[in-house]
Amino acid sequence: MSNDTAARSGFAALGLHADLLRSVEALGFTRPTPVQAEAIPLALNDRDVLASAQTGSGKTAAFLLPIMQRLMGRPRGGTRALILTPTRELAAQIVEHLAELAPGTGIRGAAIYGGVGMNPQVKAFRSGVDILVATPGRLLDHFQYDYAKLPHLEVLVLDEADRMLDMGFLPDVRRILRHLPKGERQTLFFSATMPPPIVKLSQELLRSPARVEVARKQTTPSGITQAFWPVRADRKTALLIELLRQDEIGNVIVFCRTKHRSNRLAEKLEKAGIGVARIHGNRSQKQRTEALAGFKDGRYRVLVATDIVARGIDVEALDHVVNFDVPAAPDDYIHRVGRTARAEETGEAYTLVSPEEENDARGIERKVGRSIERRQLEGFDYNARAEEPLEVPLKQRIDAIRARKREERSRAAAKAERRGPGGNGASGGNGNGGGNNRGGASRGSRRGSGNGRSSGRGSASGR
Repeated sequence: MSNDTAARSGFAALGLHADLLRSVEALGFTRPTPVQAEAIPLALNDRDVLASAQTGSGKTAAFLLPIMQRLMGRPRGGTRALILTPTRELAAQIVEHLAELAPGTGIRGAAIYGGVGMNPQVKAFRSGVDILVATPGRLLDHFQYDYAKLPHLEVLVLDEADRMLDMGFLPDVRRILRHLPKGERQTLFFSATMPPPIVKLSQELLRSPARVEVARKQTTPSGITQAFWPVRADRKTALLIELLRQDEIGNVIVFCRTKHRSNRLAEKLEKAGIGVARIHGNRSQKQRTEALAGFKDGRYRVLVATDIVARGIDVEALDHVVNFDVPAAPDDYIHRVGRTARAEETGEAYTLVSPEEENDARGIERKVGRSIERRQLEGFDYNARAEEPLEVPLKQRIDAIRARKREERSRAAAKAERRGPGGNGASGGNGNGGGNNRGGASRGSRRGSGNGRSSGRGSASGR
C-alpha cells in the first residue's frame, strides 16, 4: 500500500467527508495522530468530548474536522460554532488552519481578538460566518452589542483551557457562557492538564462526555532530542551566537524569562548579523503578526519570545527550541520544548544552564524522568571576560530608582531655596516690578483680603 493510499484509508476510517479527506491529503497529513484518531469519531457522533492531550498533538484538526463536517450542507448566514482560545496567536493560527482545510466546503471562519480594529470583526458577526475563533476579552467587548448575539450556535470549543486558567481568563469564560443561548449544544473541551478548577468547569459544561486521554502524564514528545549546555550567565549570549554561527542550531524559537531580556537579546543578535524578530506582550498586534509571519516564511532565523508563545504558535518543521533562561516550572519547560517535534515529527531542544539554575534544571530532569545530556561547544571560550548583563538585577534597579528620586528631591529643594519665601516674585525681582511683581501682588491681594497689607506684600515681592 502506498503512503497516499495509507493516508486516505487512515483518515477515511474516521468517517470524514470526501472533501475534507482531499484537504487533509493536500496538506500532507500521512495518518491521524492519536488524539485525532480518538476524538474525531466521537465528535462526529455528536458526543461531548473531554480531551487531555499534550501540546503539539494535532488537537486543532481534532476539533476542526468534525465541526466542518457537521456544518457542510447546512444553511449559511448564522454562526454555528464558537472556539475559545487564550491568545491572539492561537486564534489567528486556528483560522489559518481552518482556511487550509476549507477548500470545497464553503465554510468560513473569522478570528476575534484584541489589538486590532473592531470593524472587520463586527462585519464577521453581522454576516454570520460559520465559525468564530475568539479570545475571551475581545469577545466580551462585542457581547455588549446586539449584533453579537449567537442564536444559531450549535458547537462550543474550549481550546487550551488550562492556559486560560493560568492567564486568569476563567471568570471571563464564565461570563461568556452566560451570553450564549440556552439549550443543548455540543461541547468539545481540550486541555493539556486537568487542575481542579478546569475539572470543575468541564463538569459544568459537558453532558456525559467521552474521555480522550492521550497523555496521562505530561512528558516531552518522543521525537525531541534534549540537551543542557552549562555556561556562565554572562556568557549565554556569546554561546548562543556561536551555536548559530556554527550551524549547531537551525531556525529556532529562543525563550527568555522577561520582556526586557527578550528585547536586549534580540538587539545583541541583530548586532551580530543574525536575522531575528521578537514577540511578547508589550509588542503591538501588528508587530507580533509581522514577527511570526517573517519567522514562518524564513525572513528571520530566530524568534525571541516570552512564554506568550510557549503554547501560542505552530511552526511547521521547526528545527530547534532554545531555553535561554531555565524555566522555574518544569511544566513550562514541557510546553516550551513542545514547539518542536510537533505532530510526531522530530526536533531538538537546548537549554542554556547557568550554575545558579542547576536546581531548576534538576527539577526538569525529575519531571521528564531521566537525565538530560550535558554538552559543551568545542573551541568556545567559556572563561572569557564577563559581558554586559542583559538585565540589571532587581535590587540594582530599585536602588537606582531611589537614588534618582533622592536627586530629584534635592534639586527641587535647592530650587525652592534660591527662589526664596516670595516664590516667583523673588526670583523675578529686578527693581522694576515686572511681570513677576504682578504675580506677587495678586497673591498678596488674595491673602490680604482687603486689609491694606496686600500692596505692601506685593511691593516687597517686587523688590
